[in-house]
Amino acid sequence: MKVHHLNCGTCCPWGGRLFDGESHGLLHGHIVCHCLLLETDRGLVLVDTGYGHRQLERRRLSKFFTFLNQPQLLEGETAVAQVRRLGFDPADVRHIVITHLDFDHAGGIEDFPNATVHLTAREKEVAEAGAGGAFVGTRRYRPQQWDEVDKWALYPLGRGEPWLGFDCVRDLEGLPPEILLVPLVGHTWGHSGVAIDTGNGWLFYAGDAYFHHGEIGRRDRRCPPGMRFYQDMMEVDRAARVTNQKKLRQLSLERAGEVEIFCAHDRAEFDQFATAAPDADRPLMRWRERRAPERTFAG
Repeated sequence: MKVHHLNCGTCCPWGGRLFDGESHGLLHGHIVCHCLLLETDRGLVLVDTGYGHRQLERRRLSKFFTFLNQPQLLEGETAVAQVRRLGFDPADVRHIVITHLDFDHAGGIEDFPNATVHLTAREKEVAEAGAGGAFVGTRRYRPQQWDEVDKWALYPLGRGEPWLGFDCVRDLEGLPPEILLVPLVGHTWGHSGVAIDTGNGWLFYAGDAYFHHGEIGRRDRRCPPGMRFYQDMMEVDRAARVTNQKKLRQLSLERAGEVEIFCAHDRAEFDQFATAAPDADRPLMRWRERRAPERTFAG
């Protein structure tokens, strides 16, 4: 299996270094939408899509989140453009595995009409109802981003064999057994991570279960105040989110060298993966060996 790391949406949120912990100054930060393209024996598989082609005109985005996150909405950063740039036909993307249906994770679903979309049934149910917080819920979910999709594979929460201390949904329809959907609820009611057995260790894409690299790989959590506020604002179940984040932190310490964990929006993490060799023969790096220089923020 070959893994490509894609940034499918640069955002420059207000707050600068207070938001991302890395930017110079306090005006605009810099975060990414970290997605994956997997070359498998079952065809091409996308893990999240970031912002899509049809979002470039902004009409599919909430004005509130457009103002807050300042998405750059670049054509070249869309998943469909990057698939073409890698030499593939977008029609060959047969599957999309979605961590959750927020606008910045599922905006490009309709750019791949041949794909089956895989996610938890609970996430689809809540998104269709516009739930997930009275104010945030009506703005985070944009059903027009998926109203043309007719191939869904929906999975119940709480079923499947456990994986490294997490509940797990296995045997995703039509996908290789090396790709697992791992429930990580809290950010949304049906939020999941995606675990990938590369043959040389595990990659674990945690989606929005955490937002900053200082939240894992160490015993004491470190997160910039702006990013911490954003996580609190977007959560639907604080107890579940905090519990799952602690489990990720524990996994990152106890399985360092066996499992590489990364989230959706941390630029330092993305830069580390994007500059590394994309194939499965690349040895897994211990977290502390690949982590960006640490800036300290109270957890």
